[in-house]
Amino acid sequence: MDPIIRSYSVVLEPDPDGGYVVVVPAFPGCFSQGDTVEEAMANAQESIELTIEDMKAHAEPIPNPDGELIGKVAVGG
Repeated sequence: MDPIIRSYSVVLEPDPDGGYVVVVPAFPGCFSQGDTVEEAMANAQESIELTIEDMKAHAEPIPNPDGELIGKVAVGG
């Protein structure tokens, strides 16, 4: 049986000390970081995989990314 492949949205934020912090909205508390975008994304993938592994071990439901909406809101200042 082939593994299920899911694509989760991530948000990369520049870290004031350098590099990037990655937030995974589908998994509250799932964060990662990296010195480059590529490293941050690779670390995020590993963090998501470990989070899913832990959720499976605890018989928790795995979030389904289908229907995720990502948008921006413009505000004046």
